[in-house]
Amino acid sequence: METKDGFLVIYKDKGCTSHDCVKQIRKLLNTKKVGHTGTLDPEVTGTLPIAIGSATRFIQYLPQGKTYIGQIKLGIRTYTDDIHGEIINQKSWPKISDKKLDQYLNRFRGIIKQIPPKVSSVHVNGERAYKKSFRNENFELAPREVKINELTLMKWDQLNGIIEIKIQCSAGTYIRAIARDLGEILNSEGCLLQLKRISACGFDEQNSIKISDIEEVKKNSKNFIIPTISALNHITSFVLRNEEQINFWQTGRAIKVDINYFKESKSFDYKKPLKVIDKKNTLLGIGFLSKDQSNINPKLVLNAK
Repeated sequence: METKDGFLVIYKDKGCTSHDCVKQIRKLLNTKKVGHTGTLDPEVTGTLPIAIGSATRFIQYLPQGKTYIGQIKLGIRTYTDDIHGEIINQKSWPKISDKKLDQYLNRFRGIIKQIPPKVSSVHVNGERAYKKSFRNENFELAPREVKINELTLMKWDQLNGIIEIKIQCSAGTYIRAIARDLGEILNSEGCLLQLKRISACGFDEQNSIKISDIEEVKKNSKNFIIPTISALNHITSFVLRNEEQINFWQTGRAIKVDINYFKESKSFDYKKPLKVIDKKNTLLGIGFLSKDQSNINPKLVLNAK
């Protein structure tokens, strides 16, 4: 079965890194051009979209939101801000109602600033923070702005100090940092007990397969690669109507646009990318509208000449 360009949604198990998954898929599909859309920590399970072939060029244009279901353990602070790290402090947790706990969660809803865990992939002077941590170096990480679109209290286990939450957030959000900071504002400690990502970059857990199932799916010739154009449904389309326009596009030249073309769409943000297609709905690339709205300038061109 020939491997097509597009996206493969993997359900990642515990213990393997996102890079491990990429290496395995390169081997299984016998293709070098493979990339993931954002790392999952080794102990985190769930949705890991993988780009195949030319789809790797479109990763930055995917929806950036991610959704997780996680458990926070109160009373424990660790070096890594999750349950797998060295314990550095323990403290009792308060007796608190679901309603009051939910009110505390308001501090993490909307646009917030958080300090990433020191054992993280954040860059510090050109080097990953976790590498500095493993060398026991002293360093500080600056707060980063993230957006929490949804934060739902799913369950509160008072006896064991375990909070279950569902969280929809922007890329770059650390749920471990939320666990740590929530413990602090409750006058206790907190760390992430477990975490599963149920959606990422527009792809859901329901559409995922395990790496161990890929060979079986290939044998049955099932279409498990999601076409790139399907992953870009959230982007406004612009159709090239004739061969001259397509030739202009493939040679990197701007395409003239009727000034009224986008005026009907009042919600269109002119700073956002456009998905350029032909009349057969074939994806040709990504473009951006010029400031005077007279041209579409090529940004990413497939099959360039």
